[in-house]
Amino acid sequence: MDDRPKKPHRPAQSGSKAEKKKEKGKGKSGFNEKAFAPRSGRRAEKQGRRTAEKDQTRLHVPLVDRTPDDAPPPVIVAIVGPPGVGKTTLIKSLVKRYTKHTLSEVKGPITVVSGKKRRLTFIECNNDLNSMIDIGKVADLVLLMIDASFGFEMETFEFLNILQSHGFPKVIGVLTHLDLIKKLATQRATKKLLKKRFWTEIYQGAKLFYLSGILNGRYPDGEIHNLSRFISVMKFRPLIFRNSHPYLLADRIEDLTPREQVRLHPKADRTITLYGYLRGTNLRETTKVHIPGAGDLSIKSIKLLNDPCPLPTAESEKRRKLSEKHKLVHAPMSDVGGIMYDKDAVYINVPGSFSRRTGEEDNNDALQGEGEQMVMDLQDVTSTLADKIAKSHIRLLDSSTKQLSIVDRNGNQQDDPSEPEDSGTESMSEDEEPGEDKDEDEDDWEMEDEGEGEEGEEGEESGMESAAENELTQLEKRVEGRTAHRQTTRSMRALPPESTSSRFGSNRPHDVAYAESDSDLGDPEFGERHRQEDEEGLMDLSDEEDTTDDEDAAPQWKYNLAEKALTSFNARNRKRRRDLTKLIYSSKLTPEQIVADALEPKMQDEDKNSEEVDDLFTIKRREIFDLDGRTEVLDRSKEEMRLDSLAEWESEEMLDSIRHLFITGDNQNHSGDTREEPYEDMEGDGFVDLEAGETAVTPAESTEESSAAALSAKKEVLKRKFDEQYDDPDDPDSKLDFYHEKKEEISRQLHLNRAEFEGVDAETRALVEGYRPGSYVRVELDQVPYELVDNFDPAYPIIVGGLLPSEERFGFIQVRIKRHRWFARTLKTNDPLIFSLGWRRFQSIPIYSLDDHSIRMRMLKYTPEHMHCYATFYGPVSLPNTGFCSFNSLEDGTAAFRVSATGVVLDVDRTTKIVKKLKLTGTPYKIYKNTAFVRDMFNSSLEIAKFEGANIRTVSGIRGQIKRALSKPEGAFRATFEDKVLMSDIIFLRAWYSIQPRKFYNPVTSLLLSDKARWAGMRLTGQVRREQGIKTPLPINSSYRPIERIHRRFNPLKIPTKLQSELPYASKPKQMKAQRRQTYLQKRSAVVLEPEEKKAIQIMQEMRALTKDQAQKRKDKQAERRDAYRKKAAREADKKDDKRKEERKEYMRLAGQKQKREDSQAGRGPKRRKRE
Repeated sequence: MDDRPKKPHRPAQSGSKAEKKKEKGKGKSGFNEKAFAPRSGRRAEKQGRRTAEKDQTRLHVPLVDRTPDDAPPPVIVAIVGPPGVGKTTLIKSLVKRYTKHTLSEVKGPITVVSGKKRRLTFIECNNDLNSMIDIGKVADLVLLMIDASFGFEMETFEFLNILQSHGFPKVIGVLTHLDLIKKLATQRATKKLLKKRFWTEIYQGAKLFYLSGILNGRYPDGEIHNLSRFISVMKFRPLIFRNSHPYLLADRIEDLTPREQVRLHPKADRTITLYGYLRGTNLRETTKVHIPGAGDLSIKSIKLLNDPCPLPTAESEKRRKLSEKHKLVHAPMSDVGGIMYDKDAVYINVPGSFSRRTGEEDNNDALQGEGEQMVMDLQDVTSTLADKIAKSHIRLLDSSTKQLSIVDRNGNQQDDPSEPEDSGTESMSEDEEPGEDKDEDEDDWEMEDEGEGEEGEEGEESGMESAAENELTQLEKRVEGRTAHRQTTRSMRALPPESTSSRFGSNRPHDVAYAESDSDLGDPEFGERHRQEDEEGLMDLSDEEDTTDDEDAAPQWKYNLAEKALTSFNARNRKRRRDLTKLIYSSKLTPEQIVADALEPKMQDEDKNSEEVDDLFTIKRREIFDLDGRTEVLDRSKEEMRLDSLAEWESEEMLDSIRHLFITGDNQNHSGDTREEPYEDMEGDGFVDLEAGETAVTPAESTEESSAAALSAKKEVLKRKFDEQYDDPDDPDSKLDFYHEKKEEISRQLHLNRAEFEGVDAETRALVEGYRPGSYVRVELDQVPYELVDNFDPAYPIIVGGLLPSEERFGFIQVRIKRHRWFARTLKTNDPLIFSLGWRRFQSIPIYSLDDHSIRMRMLKYTPEHMHCYATFYGPVSLPNTGFCSFNSLEDGTAAFRVSATGVVLDVDRTTKIVKKLKLTGTPYKIYKNTAFVRDMFNSSLEIAKFEGANIRTVSGIRGQIKRALSKPEGAFRATFEDKVLMSDIIFLRAWYSIQPRKFYNPVTSLLLSDKARWAGMRLTGQVRREQGIKTPLPINSSYRPIERIHRRFNPLKIPTKLQSELPYASKPKQMKAQRRQTYLQKRSAVVLEPEEKKAIQIMQEMRALTKDQAQKRKDKQAERRDAYRKKAAREADKKDDKRKEERKEYMRLAGQKQKREDSQAGRGPKRRKRE
């Protein structure tokens, strides 16, 4: 141990010590600008341009970080990779590094405390494409594991493309299985090759860690230490989609549906609760949520719970290192601490040699975990639940002093059999004071309330019997804490015994008490106030002190009556004052109904004039009626307003007549009588305050001061607007660039938002803005499909994503899409695609289109190659600029690349129509010069009327126009052309037909299946026929037939004789007479060769072909030899040139040395060239 070298001292890089050293060294050393100035102006310009480029690449668009600074949510670290790469081993190693816990299995999210201000949530992503999509939407950091012995796999590239579509988080590469590569050179080359490919996919300089091997089931501690330190100091930039949506990664699921209902109706909808940390933005109870793989759901309730994995407090932050007791781990689905939570049960694992430990063993041996502690608590129970309930007492109110008793039909009172007979009549002991009894009773109830609160959180989480035993233990303590019942009422508690007995005339506890005022008896608020004063020590009187007082002295309750009355009045006003914020946000009533004191529908059956006390009884209020029989209003100091009396104030004359009476009005006298003084000068002008020694400020002077103040404020506002529009050289903020200006604006807005809710309590703040990110909440969902609970698998993540109000509706979405270059098949219109858009995964039918010169959106049958196009489909509305990716299939059996296309949302419910090209053909049946009658193009005159004036064209290129429809035959029309058409011409009309996408939406419900990877949506017709072995039907009109072309005979061209005489000679038709004698070719007979002659000619042709082929081969070989010779000659020439250069260098070197020796012998230095 002593031989080990000690660690060298590493000076602090940050902190108070490092800052002090930096401040000390500032005065000693400075920066000399001249020492580092470039000699060349061009180099200086280049360096400045490079510095500016680096600064601009460092900047990014400022985004508002909505994560709270005091308690941020844990950072989600996703471990992604193909199967068998070592994901589970890495999670176990990291958890062991952070918390010193050893995990036996990894299931679901695992949250650990990694530092004083950071927590991490590790989650393993399996090899399912649905899980990859969900993890890519919520992960803050991705540890991309790569098998170095195998290389990159297809799933890795698919996951990276999914990340690019949904906002790219931080990615760290981890190479494993390096120990399988034995040769060091091969290992080094593999690292270099994989790093280069990894940088190509992520960015140049992306971090890549290497894990060499496995020791004791974990990776080496040094490599894990380096990785954990890098994770702990990473900074994360908020992503746009997550920064505008609330979401929750569930670490627990619990089914709250009654077991009897599940037994009777196994397929009924369930009510479940999900636990987890909120992230993104604030979540309200009215927000609709979507669980990817399950569908859209509504929140029934949200409850804020204690943080199961809290950050260290301020006391522990004083230390530089995190203490061991704060290294917490929270993994409900994994076996941590001997306890594991399932959807409907809690499993406790205890060691094989577990036994009951009592006495000194409990102090010496520490408990193994939370599960063993639960078992120990169950062993401590000495009585059953029924016995403890039988011994317990029931009190209706908190202030009740006597338990309830059962009265039979004869009127006899039946005491509790478990209670002693004299318990009801036994008086309080002399040494026990009433105040102590009251305090002990309140302590018992507080302990019971705390026990119930803990049961509400832990019992709902675990559902175990130990929580019920704890409750019974608290109940037993409450029952055994008092041996006798108090005999005084709460309202008489502060009165002395003498005054009580003299005033009421009896000391029996069951006599009816009478009082002269509300303060003596009956007012619960008065009694409550006295009880609070007793607790605070304001009226701490004991029975012994009351008995020693003088009988003639004034009662204690008569002291400070005015102050007590004022306190009681203020308390009544506080109770009467309504909190409008809670009424608006916590109820479904409209603001008009709240102002009118309306009740909610569920409370309309109850009495409107009742006040709840102790959640059981209601106090009836007496209604006071006026003479007319109407309910009297509370405030009678104001006259009741009538609407008809307010009509006169709508007259402008009436308003002008009193305008001079206000400060903002005209001060001149509007009555026309100049003898009267203004209102301000009627009284008090020149009044001298003798005490102050100064003249009091008149209303006129105060008016001038207020107007001057208003004018200065107005100028200040105008100056601020001017400074915002034009830069102020004196203002330091005006010198900020766009980036820093936006950052300052965001910080100011965040400061204003925090100051707005600074004095608001947590309940009201949750009603107004929702539950903040970083809170650990319990979300209750109802009407959940039963398959989600029955087929729950902790290996598949459950994400609760909040939907914006606009995302709850459906419509047509227009996107810009591009087929992925690695996807083999071309995408076709009306083929179903699976989209991952926002939180949702769904199947829809897109129609592809292209912008045709900004005139129309023309439909495309297939997606174009290597370019973007538009697509329109029906689905849930998403905000523009939201990225998405699409797939043809989500099954794992596909060996090819599964990401078919990526894109971004452009618009929603756009009015632009998608049109399809349509050609209508017809044939002429009558032709009159340039006019033709066409048929077989339309079926009715109504269709022709719609296309009147449309342009038509023949196959030969003659253009025309539709004129009018003909009466007979039906569907024929008259058209004019620019030239005469033929009867054989085909006339066509080029039209555009508007099409609408199909309203098809099929959500991907993979979490509802037992086999999550076997979800199948709508299939193509070809797939169905292939799976069922059905042949493709062949229509008759679709089969190819031989084309029969009729030979056309054209009439000879006839030119009139008169026109021929006027034509020039070159254009005149040359008419030649037919020859009567036969020509040489006609007389020549056919030559027929003999077989021997044919063979001879064939042999000669083959010999010529062989000779020609040999000559060509010889020529090609000669060309190859010539090229090789030229290359060899070029290499030799290069060698000769290099040799000449070396010889020249050596000659010049020797010549220089010779000249140097001569100069040294002559005694003179080397020659210097004269400067020109």
